[in-house]
This record gives sequence, structure tokens and C-alpha cells, in this order.
Amino acid sequence: MNEIQIETAQNISIHQNAAHLGDRMLAYIIDSIVIFVYTLLMILLLVYMNITFEDMWHLYLIVTLPAFFYYLLLEYFMNGSTVGKKIMSIRVVKLDGSTPNFSSYFIRWIMRIVDVVMSSGGVAVLTILLRGNGQRLGDIAAGTTVITEKKKVKLQDTMVANLPETYRPSYPQVTVFKDAEMQTIKELFSSAKRNGDHNVIVSLSKKIKEVTNITTQEKPIDFVATVIKDYIYYTQEL
Repeated sequence: MNEIQIETAQNISIHQNAAHLGDRMLAYIIDSIVIFVYTLLMILLLVYMNITFEDMWHLYLIVTLPAFFYYLLLEYFMNGSTVGKKIMSIRVVKLDGSTPNFSSYFIRWIMRIVDVVMSSGGVAVLTILLRGNGQRLGDIAAGTTVITEKKKVKLQDTMVANLPETYRPSYPQVTVFKDAEMQTIKELFSSAKRNGDHNVIVSLSKKIKEVTNITTQEKPIDFVATVIKDYIYYTQEL
């Protein structure tokens, strides 16, 4: 899976994995089955009620509209997911970190005509493979991508959090961060320590201070370590 970078409102870079092409194709198959089953059931219901297409064609049109707008409606009301996407644990997100709005979903939906319908999915597959960040043409136009949520891991699961009972936190401001943001801080910090990259640690320290308005005389390496431990302390206490 290719990693993509998303900027949060706090200007913290969050690294997410682009959804695997196979997962997207399986989600598409599942969604196609859902659409087919719904459409078939609606038609059978109308036939059972002795409503013929010739006499009531507009009624047939109305009951099949949800199938026509399936992707647009479900992605909008299900936070970037459809039935297939939900099952495959993938969803649509904006590249700037904000929540996609209706126009974003509408652009993706209308572009399906080129991406999927007219080319039987060939254009979408080719674009995703060439771009490498999970974007088909509709995503490029809408400024979105599709990420996987299969590897959601809590901060406490990825580092030793056995703080001593006497531990007292220094910076309550760290609670401004979300788990995903603190996880990114922890990963950058650990990598920088392994590689001896002091500049990364200094930059990380400055960014944390900007977001939290913390003033301290601690060395950058000690400060970031304290921030991580303080966050674990407060989240464990919640």
C-alpha cells in the first residue's frame, strides 16, 4: 500500500495508507451486487403489484433513482463510505485533511461516467496505478483519495506505556492532539532517534510548541519524549 500525507487543521502531517486497488475492486463488486439486488427487488415488487412499465414507466424510474444515486448518497451520508467500502474498511477523504463536502462527492460521482462506466473501470484502474496515491480521475478533480482503515492502532498498543505510579505530567496542553496525530509524532520521534537525526527532533519540538503554546527550557529530545509520555498519561486517565 502506498503511503499518502494528509495535513490536519493543526498543520500536523498524518500519514495514511492509500486503499489497495484490490480492496477498491472488491468494494465495487459488493456495491454493484447491492445495486443489482435493490433494483431487481423493486422491479419484482412493481410486477407483483401488476404495475406495467408501459403504463407507469415514471414509477419505475422513481423507485430506481436510489440505485442511480447510490454512490453519491451513501458516500455523503456515510462519511465517505458505501456498503462495499465499509466492508473493505476503506473510505473517501480530502487530501487537505478536511471532510469532503457534497460538491466533492458529486464531482467523484459524475466523473464515474469516464472513470468506470464508459471504460468499464479501465480508466480508473490505470489512473490509480499511475498516480500511486489512490486517486482516479474523479478523485483528482475533487481533491480526494481513498484510504484504508484496516491498520488502525492505538498509541498505547505501539509503545510501552507503563508509566511509574509516581509519574506526574508536565504539559496538560498535549490533550489538544488526537490519537492519530500523537501516533505520527511518536513514529517521527522514534525514527529520528534511531537515525540520529537531531534536526527532525528540533523541528518536531518547534511544531509541538506552536500548536500547544508550550514554553519550556527542556532540550528538544527530552521535551518531545515528555510530551509523548504526558499524552499517554492523560489518555490512560480518561
